Amino acid sequence: MTQDQAPSLRRTLTFTEVVLSGVGVILGAGIYALIGVAAAEAGNALWISFIIAALIASFTGLSYMELSSMFPGASAEYEYSRHPFGNKIAFLIGIMVILSGIVGAATVALGFAGYLSAATGVPALPAAVGLLILLSIILMTGIRQSAIFAIVFTLIEAGGLIGIIIIGLPYIGSVDYFATPEGFPGIFAAAALIFFAYQGFEEIVKLSDETVRPERTIPLALLVAIGITILLYIAVSISVVSIGGAEAIAGSPNPFAEIAGQAFSGGYLLFTIIALFATANTALLMMLASSRITYGMAKKNTLPAVFAYVHPGRRTPVVAIVGAAILSMLFLLPGNIRDVALIANFTLFITFIVINAAVIRLRKTMPDTPRPYRVPGTVMGVPVPAVLGILTCLFFLFQLDWQILLIGIGLIAGAAVLGWILSLQRQRSSEGQ
Repeated sequence: MTQDQAPSLRRTLTFTEVVLSGVGVILGAGIYALIGVAAAEAGNALWISFIIAALIASFTGLSYMELSSMFPGASAEYEYSRHPFGNKIAFLIGIMVILSGIVGAATVALGFAGYLSAATGVPALPAAVGLLILLSIILMTGIRQSAIFAIVFTLIEAGGLIGIIIIGLPYIGSVDYFATPEGFPGIFAAAALIFFAYQGFEEIVKLSDETVRPERTIPLALLVAIGITILLYIAVSISVVSIGGAEAIAGSPNPFAEIAGQAFSGGYLLFTIIALFATANTALLMMLASSRITYGMAKKNTLPAVFAYVHPGRRTPVVAIVGAAILSMLFLLPGNIRDVALIANFTLFITFIVINAAVIRLRKTMPDTPRPYRVPGTVMGVPVPAVLGILTCLFFLFQLDWQILLIGIGLIAGAAVLGWILSLQRQRSSEGQ
């Protein structure tokens, strides 16, 4: 069977399903897993860190909206960077995106394990591994089944956040919301970490091959999902520090459960269960997105063809799913959720710099290509939000620890070597024909 004759992905997702999937993948990560770690750095000014991180996400989100309207397809960032910068840069960015989802899934699996371990005593690492195995099985059953799980889990996790906001309402105004132990460096460091909480808006474009009318549905769904999550995040961050000050959750592996436990009887157990659903949902959607871009790149012969295999009955890219799960398990090994999250952020910052640059360059090199959505605020032919996206990502890239930067550079070097090896193999294959 040739690749053209192979089964294709099933195009069934609607606007509502894409929005809920996007909200789900964004909400469950940082808010449930990282807010305690971030509170230790930003203090009561945690809400400012969320706003700063939201600005970065918004600038780049606009660029994604334009590019997804130009090039709807599962290979997403690979395709967006290939047109303006060529195959080599596109390959590196494709690998960075795959890694961001894989490392992100590991981060959120550690968040899941933190809540489960605190409540039951189950060791964190086996719990995280078990979650990734279970989610892989769900993903292999089919996109419709995965979407149903995601929608149900999204409603649960959104309900949990609304619950935290309600719990915090009586305490609003009880603390100094500008108090921060580290000053602006702490706020910026927390924002660089919290940026992980917004990871997911870029994953929406990976669903293009399974979405009805993706050139219009995907950009609008992306905008709505970002807007919903920004409002929820700011409200939640204000509520949690209002209840007992940032010190009440600083460094906690299960911050929402502790807050709810202080507020009412049974709150600890209830919010532990909600957090488990929320983190599982985010890990599910991150693995879904990583497997789809792996499939998309393999379909274009950029990655080995085996990753483009689609199960004829389930119509899911099973090899890509298994590969994503195995790599996610490897990134569990550091065990420190903060460091794993920052590694994921490194891959995102690099990717977003290139994505914003792609929008600017394509305005010059492909001016006549249809754009159902265009980034607003153009000055002398240059979209200003894309420029701001590059500058803010560069700034926060250098807020990361030097150890994280070294690991990130190592990942880029490894991706470059992989691209060189695969290029040689393709060259030898073509010469042998």
